[in-house]
Amino acid sequence: MPPTHPTPNWTHHYAMINGLQTHWVEQCDAPLDREPPTVVLCHGFPMLWFSWHRQIPALAAAGYRIIAPSMRGMGQTEAPEDPSAYGVDDITADLLGLLDYCEVDRAIFIGIDFGAFAIQDFALRHPQRTQAVICLENPAAPHNPDKSPLTEYREMGEQHFLHIEYFREPPRADIELDAAPREFLRKVMWILSGQANYFDVFKHPPGTSYIDAMAEPPPLPWPWLSELELEFFVSEYSQSGFTGGLNWYRSMDLKWEQRKPFEGVQSDVPAWFIGSERDVDLEGFHGADPIALMRAIFPKLMDVQMIPEVGHMMPLEASAALNTVLLDYLERINTAS
Repeated sequence: MPPTHPTPNWTHHYAMINGLQTHWVEQCDAPLDREPPTVVLCHGFPMLWFSWHRQIPALAAAGYRIIAPSMRGMGQTEAPEDPSAYGVDDITADLLGLLDYCEVDRAIFIGIDFGAFAIQDFALRHPQRTQAVICLENPAAPHNPDKSPLTEYREMGEQHFLHIEYFREPPRADIELDAAPREFLRKVMWILSGQANYFDVFKHPPGTSYIDAMAEPPPLPWPWLSELELEFFVSEYSQSGFTGGLNWYRSMDLKWEQRKPFEGVQSDVPAWFIGSERDVDLEGFHGADPIALMRAIFPKLMDVQMIPEVGHMMPLEASAALNTVLLDYLERINTAS
């Protein structure tokens, strides 16, 4: 297992940004006499800023200013109860407000899962503030112009268990996950990894609890996650609850509507993609040619790399391999700028 940096030089920040009490972690090891390039790391669900804890020191040691926010509704950032507070407009304003608060003119954005969608939306709306985007696992947000995402997923969820349909209507999922955060996180992190098969949950009928639909994982530690690391996720979600994270799913139709003005719009922002060969989203939720979806939005898609044998939890499962690719991409981005 790649070790956690023994003495991480992390600074935790808290501020009111875009109307929310916001938390982020920062590390910058660059000399004080120069302005380093800024890299913003955006996580998804069921992740946290801590999902990047093996990337932050490595990227900071290479001379970058690293900012890793707790995304809206997760970790120590405030979680509005209403799903309508999780639309593209609000999420984009969160990132813009964070740049303004940190006095950053332009940043390189790295995002995974919902964080990848967030940085794609940001780049389309604020290209002048976006030096480049590096998307992990998720090449493009749901974009069917004729049918909303939650409608599609409801139809799929009528055939078998589907986590998105399970999450859609509160409060069942909120109550069940809040009552068993350790069991849920342990099971979901394993089933999303390359060592398991997410699609085994499809064997269960509609109406099944997500926790019950997932098989029992092997005891910790795993090759890529220690018991102590899992406890960090459990502690954070035990305090925040899961409603904020679930609201990212519940607002999918709202985000779909807010993205309609950008249907067919192409971005001039340079883009990069890193996937993993056993990622559930790439295999089951982005169609037959996921990279073509991203290239349609970002014609300046500079490179695509796939990391073998790992799944959706790539920053933890393949920390060293991911860091190598990220450092290469960042150097190429800054050399070209």
